[in-house]
Amino acid sequence: MTYALIFTVTLVTALLLTPLVQRLALRWGVVAEPGGRRLHQGAIPKLGGLAIFSAWLVGVALIYWLVPPSEANDAIRLRGVVLGSLVVVAGGILDDWFDLRPWAQFAIQFLGAGIAIGHLIFIEVFTSPVGATAIWTAPPISWVFSVEGELVWIWRPLALLFTVFWVVGMINAINWLDGLDGLAAGVCTIAALLFAWHSARLGQTTVSFFPMALAGALVGFLFFNFAPARIFLGSAGAYFLGYQMATLSILSPAKLSTALLVMAVPILDVAWQTFDRARRGQNPLQGDRGHLHFRLADRGVPTHHIVLGYYLVAIAFGLVAIFAPSGLFKLLSWMALGAAVFGLLIWLARRPTGTTLP
Repeated sequence: MTYALIFTVTLVTALLLTPLVQRLALRWGVVAEPGGRRLHQGAIPKLGGLAIFSAWLVGVALIYWLVPPSEANDAIRLRGVVLGSLVVVAGGILDDWFDLRPWAQFAIQFLGAGIAIGHLIFIEVFTSPVGATAIWTAPPISWVFSVEGELVWIWRPLALLFTVFWVVGMINAINWLDGLDGLAAGVCTIAALLFAWHSARLGQTTVSFFPMALAGALVGFLFFNFAPARIFLGSAGAYFLGYQMATLSILSPAKLSTALLVMAVPILDVAWQTFDRARRGQNPLQGDRGHLHFRLADRGVPTHHIVLGYYLVAIAFGLVAIFAPSGLFKLLSWMALGAAVFGLLIWLARRPTGTTLP
């Protein structure tokens, strides 16, 4: 009952706030114009992240009123999720308004990662997918890992560095995924629902309500963002969703595999684009239409088909993350999906631009 209440409240709040934010963005001129990698028609408001974040905050307030965290560490971590989200959303709004330079955008993202770490949100332990003694206790890497049963503990400095990479990487993965109407918001909705389900199964009651609130806000927003979109996420929305995906997946070690499998296609796409742009002598941070979803769209695949395809992959591999019998099976699934995504990207890259798929 509580899950349904939180989901409904944030959904209705997003439904009410999104048109208001849409009008404000038009009045303030915070819009995305056609051109570059964007092929939409007309000026589209790009402050959708503000509506999602505001609706989510209403849900957070309801959570703290109904079921405040009972454990001290959970309270600290959840406070970090809220404060870090506030910082990245504020920075994203500045980027939406003023088109910040890359160093300023990264500064915002690193600050958000620092807030997470300062509130005990970091990746220090994970379940070994291949057996503890086989890999983690063998030289020369054994000095950075310690093993307790199936759990592998990472040397603290390396854990903090990896956490920064995870948070910043996830923010940019969502930012780059946000290229088609309803794509990033829908994939993150699926991830949030799976996070909530997984947390509830692990007995993390208060923690599980946070992604549920996010899912409700996103569903309300998708009524306006699904093709043809009347409002975009903008940097504020992409930063917020990336930060949520990164931090909520850390709050329980078992959810890292869920995040990796649900977000596998965006993560792999970022890896490919970074490598491919560097290989061609292009700035890896310079946006283009080389992303998988853009390549498919440029070859005649309808937007709805691409978006729904991403949704189905996210759902399928998210369920693998939750129900897979072993960590090794999850790892092999991720590797198989990676091979398929890279193979598709290489095949599309070799086809002349403008050709349609059979």
